[in-house]
Amino acid sequence: MSRDPSPPPDLFGETAPPATAATARPLADRLRPRALADVAGQGHLVGPEGVLTRMLERGALSSLILWGPPGVGKTTIARLLAEAAGLRFESLSAVFSGVADLKRAFESARAAPRATLLFVDEIHRFNRAQQDGFLGVVEDGTVVLVGATTENPSFALNGALLSRCQVLVLKRLDEAALDLLLSRAEADAGRPLPVDAPARATLAAMADGDGRYLLNMAEQLLALPPGTRPLDTAALSALLAKRAALYDRNKEEHYNLISALHKSMRGSDPDAALYWFARMLHGGEDPRYIARRLTRFASEDVGLADPGALPFALACWETYERLGSPEGDLALAQCVLRLATADKSNASYSAWGAARALAAETGSLMPPAHILNAPTAMMRDLGYGGGYDYDHKAEDGFSGQDYWPDGMSARKLYEPTDRGREAALRDKLEHLAALRRTRAAPRGRLEGAVPARRPK
Repeated sequence: MSRDPSPPPDLFGETAPPATAATARPLADRLRPRALADVAGQGHLVGPEGVLTRMLERGALSSLILWGPPGVGKTTIARLLAEAAGLRFESLSAVFSGVADLKRAFESARAAPRATLLFVDEIHRFNRAQQDGFLGVVEDGTVVLVGATTENPSFALNGALLSRCQVLVLKRLDEAALDLLLSRAEADAGRPLPVDAPARATLAAMADGDGRYLLNMAEQLLALPPGTRPLDTAALSALLAKRAALYDRNKEEHYNLISALHKSMRGSDPDAALYWFARMLHGGEDPRYIARRLTRFASEDVGLADPGALPFALACWETYERLGSPEGDLALAQCVLRLATADKSNASYSAWGAARALAAETGSLMPPAHILNAPTAMMRDLGYGGGYDYDHKAEDGFSGQDYWPDGMSARKLYEPTDRGREAALRDKLEHLAALRRTRAAPRGRLEGAVPARRPK
């Protein structure tokens, strides 16, 4: 594949002068793989049995959305795909491009002597109307579209565009892939990185799965004078800035971590729950949002199995409001541990859902007459309150009356579990149900007309 030898323009549209030596290019650029098989950490896509490998073998490269975190090879894979498939490569960034740029790219593709692979970086930054602009050219084969995104395509891209593309997920680089990149950096430099073994492991951890960031840090280390004494972990941390954790309070990672926290507590794993709670705070999440979710969990997932969990969650929330961070964070951590170790029941949650569905189904059925108040003589004459048994005067404080609407049989909505306090509730309700069968009183009924009243 032919490449334009001139360097791309910078952010201001100026073309930089050509590099005078290979070392003038950033290390991450110099170490870009030259074949798909050399892309680190994405064997499920580019390995011998990878999805893209099989696509190329069949000669059936379709339009793609490459979804993955930063620095895992999305741009590199797009370039190598074009080369392997014999396609002309054209690249756009949604950050700096608009409709006019898209039209020029499409016109260029139509006029080109061979098919074009159009790579669109940060494709999720195009609005819905701009995304619709791809539909026709993808449909008629004007371009093979390869879009790259760090956002969940289900949320960030039009359904119509997704239906025309295959979504491929790129993995965060694991320890083996990061170590491979460090070895390539050392081979390029002709010497090992000036770090000891623990510091080398820390270096990989600092990259947080981002290969480009790892190579940028390695380049700083290789810039130290030859013969520099190997750095330990403390010296490495002092030299290099730690990469900020990937977290966006308004995007998918926000929902991923709160889901992990919620399910860890539901699964009664306090250690995992505390870890995800710490990850959210470390990423910059608003502790008040977490407090709201903890309170919801106490009501939804703990429920009456541990009735004390809900007031405890509210108390922890109030403690945070009074103390703020970092002191108030401990109260929320205690709440996470209490909820994770509590007996669990969603019986209240399920009963409430069933009750809402039943209410919508049955409409405006009147309560039975015997449980209606009768504040006026006319209402008493109509039968309001007739035959009502006052439970406090009944044996054991339980009359066993029927409280369901006329024409509707009793329904079982609340099914207590055998966990925690609900076990006792279940036994109590079973006992009351047996009593109700033996004590059922006749129902009152509403009269059809008001009888004539005698004069006093």
